[in-house]
Amino acid sequence: MEAILFYLTATVAILSAFFVTKCRNPVNSALNLVTTFLCLAVFYVMLESPFMAAIQIMVYAGAIMVLIVFVIMLLNLGLTVKTRYSHGLATSGFLSALVLLITTYMVRAGEATGIGGDVTSEVISSYGHTELIGKAMFVDFLLPFEIASILLLVAIVGAVILSKREV
Repeated sequence: MEAILFYLTATVAILSAFFVTKCRNPVNSALNLVTTFLCLAVFYVMLESPFMAAIQIMVYAGAIMVLIVFVIMLLNLGLTVKTRYSHGLATSGFLSALVLLITTYMVRAGEATGIGGDVTSEVISSYGHTELIGKAMFVDFLLPFEIASILLLVAIVGAVILSKREV
């Protein structure tokens, strides 16, 4: 039963990710991206990580997608029809198939790095997901977390300045 759910979710995720790039309307692309994010949340639940699934839904499928749709509406991208360019389809299709084959081989061959981590199922059940993620984020990786927040702030200020129009 779990395998059926996995393959069904994977099929929906792949199709919606494909339609993100193929839809002519940017709003439809954004809605397909929401579907892809929801499928990723289902994968997190299947991996027994409900906290990450909830964060995936709240942050990405919720807040980030609202911002993307807001920018689409602000820039009025829904009215412009993009022209299709097919000269790179064969090359990109070949490279995508090659990456898929290499990834499939690496996953089936064994662990990606060959190194096991310190966090096992017993550690997760004794501490909990939220405590382990919080400790890693605010103790072990505090500096990268703060740098990422500063970069996001700079990106927001830059987006506001770039979207300002002359009155």
